[in-house]
Amino acid sequence: MTAAQGARIALLVFVVAIMQVSAFSSISIAGAGPDLLVVTVVAVALLRGAVTGAVVGFAAGLIVDVATLGTLGATALLLTLAGFWAGRYGETTGRNRAHAPLVATVAATVFVEIGGYALDALLGSPVAARTVMLALPSAIVWNALLAYPVLALARRVGGTTERTDRAREVELLV
Repeated sequence: MTAAQGARIALLVFVVAIMQVSAFSSISIAGAGPDLLVVTVVAVALLRGAVTGAVVGFAAGLIVDVATLGTLGATALLLTLAGFWAGRYGETTGRNRAHAPLVATVAATVFVEIGGYALDALLGSPVAARTVMLALPSAIVWNALLAYPVLALARRVGGTTERTDRAREVELLV
């Protein structure tokens, strides 16, 4: 990855994190709204790999934690794990599959939503399981609708990794 691509990805993640905290957090239909930040982390991770996904997830989560004055590191932990998993999925199973962005986005949404509530419960905050189960389908639908447009934006901003091209060559030889 070139320095220019890294700077563009960092700017994209920063802008999306600020938009998530300021604009998208107030949107709610059926208990949940779009989590553009999770979708962006997944898209970057699918395109750039597990390590980049983890770094982007950590940075995005830290920005959200600082901006919302929430528990420092909670969102960063969840988005780091989601970004790493999405990157590994993109490097292995999901490589060159058209449904990979949708599968990774839905899986990361479920993980972040349930993991966030579980982490809150572990830290002593009151959490109602009913709230989680009612909000989860709405969050999945919102994020699934955003998966392909955000992937196209991330591809345009940050490009893809060269490893994808080499992997195709290896597949042809085997």
